[in-house]
Amino acid sequence: MSAVAVGVLMGSISDYEVMAAGVRVLRDLDVGYEVKVMSAHRSPAAVAAYASGAHEQGLRVLIAGAGGAAHLAGTLAAHTRLPVIGVPLVASSLAGLDALLATVQMPGGVPVATVGVGKSGAVNAAHLAARIIALGSESLAATVNANRAGQTDKVGSMQGELEAKMAADGL
Repeated sequence: MSAVAVGVLMGSISDYEVMAAGVRVLRDLDVGYEVKVMSAHRSPAAVAAYASGAHEQGLRVLIAGAGGAAHLAGTLAAHTRLPVIGVPLVASSLAGLDALLATVQMPGGVPVATVGVGKSGAVNAAHLAARIIALGSESLAATVNANRAGQTDKVGSMQGELEAKMAADGL
């Protein structure tokens, strides 16, 4: 595994299953990461300290998953110069809409890149973090490009599967 470059934070341990999908992407792309539970509301001083020192610790991108009021990504962005990617999570009866709106509507000068709600958002956050870091790493860029080519090949192979299913159904 490469040196730690991405900090993955979640507001609660209940967010683990969703955020683990993104961590798996980082692992598979050989992007070094660390994972922490920190809450913008329940441990704000710890969040501020982590964000403030992240660059000096060698981190290059922060990913924050949170639901409900979802202030974690914005709190991180307020205390760091690093890119922050917010993953809105489902944590209320609003099915993640509250977290999406809270994450995407940062004030000017406090940027948070926001991806989709839930597991696909966590996966995309990891891919986005890898692409950001790959701007300064030819070896990671090659890995990211190979991963993308593999996704393209997988879709291409689905055509044969589709044709077989249609033939079996007499279509």
